[in-house]
Formats: sequence, structure tokens, C-alpha cells
Amino acid sequence: MTRQATFTPPPGARACSLRTARGAFAVVDSSPKAGAEVRGVVLMLPGFTGSKEDFRLLHEPLAERGYRVVAVDGRGQHESDGPLDDESAYAQRELARDVLAQAEALGVPVHLVGHSLGGQIARAAVLLDHSPFLSLTLMSSGPAQISVSQQQRVKLLRDALAVLSMEEVWEAIQAMGPPEEVGGPARGPGDPEQLRRRWLGHSPAQLLATGRQLCTEPDRVAELAAVPLPFHVLSGAHDDTWPVAILDDMAVRLNAHRTVVAGAEHSPGADQPLPTAQALADFWDGTRTTHMA
Repeated sequence: MTRQATFTPPPGARACSLRTARGAFAVVDSSPKAGAEVRGVVLMLPGFTGSKEDFRLLHEPLAERGYRVVAVDGRGQHESDGPLDDESAYAQRELARDVLAQAEALGVPVHLVGHSLGGQIARAAVLLDHSPFLSLTLMSSGPAQISVSQQQRVKLLRDALAVLSMEEVWEAIQAMGPPEEVGGPARGPGDPEQLRRRWLGHSPAQLLATGRQLCTEPDRVAELAAVPLPFHVLSGAHDDTWPVAILDDMAVRLNAHRTVVAGAEHSPGADQPLPTAQALADFWDGTRTTHMA
């Protein structure tokens, strides 16, 4: 990476650059714990206004289960470069091609995990080419557009970005109230200065383009269900971005393994990292058994 790292990587992980045919991407990369049976490689995609650090509490427990975890900042997210004013660079198909390039750079078939927006980008990548993937986990990521209340929040953000600088938007977000109430970029894995620096690392064009995607995404579950991969739908017990009942229905339509993490909301990997990691590893272990059978 050419930028100074905003966050310290979790124990056993390193912040580095993943070089691909479509450019370099900032990642946090952790290896299986010494002595653990090596079970596979995982590629994790963060959500809207998020970053690779949203998965930081999952690295250690997954390393103990034998998994290498590569959490990535997508194009124009946090520490990965991207154009500041060209929204076409962030078309969903372009972001999906980035994911395919990331998987190719890792050199082996991977378990793909996408949180929220990252889940819809992951879905688009799988629909383009499922061959680099062993499984797909949609974490708090629904079948189509986000809820009306969240669409209104995204519209407020997009309207603000049209007239204010990133710094001015951050100040406006802070003035709205405490992070636990405001949510979004104000709530995350670090202290207020780290979160501010993460926000300022995002490309405004990336936020505008992906925010529009979240508000207009069509239902592609039937297409995805035709792909010959194991699916996992994982969420917290409460979610105001996609109601849990909608996620339940999507899991049925996909014939997917379903996990509801008690005590978690839209970010189960941060709210309840240990049961989330256990559910992920149990699912991947099960797919490994299937592949070996």
C-alpha cells in the first residue's frame, strides 16, 4: 500500500497489497494458526461506507480453525485507490470483475463472503463466473434493494456529497448524534479519528455509485439459485437494512444454509464475532466434506 495504514492489523494478520490483473487492492491477510490443519482461503468483501477492518474480529478465530482470511478494500474504498469523480468505474459489473481478479490473484479456489453491499457485489461476481469460488456466504445482504428507511438515509448522504466535501459531510454526520444512534460510517472498528480517516479515504464517486446500486438492485435470487455452489445466508437476529424475514425467504429460495446470530444486528462479525466465526467455519468445513465425498 502507498498510504499510511489507518488501523493496526489484528494479531497474526498483516496489512498489505494484493496485486491483481486489475490493479492493487489493500487487504488484511491472516494465515492459519501454527499447528492448525489448513482448510482453505476466504475472501471477504465489506459493505457500503465500510472497509476490510469490519472483519478484524473474525481473523483470529478463523485462523484457529485453519482458514486464511483475506479481507479487501474494494476499488475506491478506504485504502484501495479509485477515481474520485468517475462513477462508471464503480458500476457493479466492474466491481464484480475486480472480485474475480482478486480471487485469481490468490491462486486457489476461495470461499467468498460479502457483507451487505459486498454481498451484492459478490453475487454479481459469482453470476459472471462461479469457477473461482468454493462457496458464497451472503452476510446481512438481501435479495434486492434496501429497505425504504435505509434508502432515505442513502439519499441524504448522496445529496450531501453533491454539495459538500468529504470532510464537511463527516462533520455533518458527527453533528447528527452519538455513533450508536447515527450508525453508518460513524460506527465501526476504531476510534473517532480512525473512522474519520477511513471515511476520508473513500472515493465520493464510489459512494455515489454504490449508494445508487443499493437503492435500485433487482432481485437476482433465481439466477443465483441456478449456480452450482453451496450458499450460506448469515445475519443478525435484527436487521433494518433487509428485514430478517426477507433474508429467511431468500435462504429458502437459494436452498441455502441459514444462520441467525443471536445478539447481533446488521454487522454480526463485529457484534458477535465468535459465534459468527464458528458459523462460517462450520459451513465451510461442511462444504469441504462434500467436495471430498
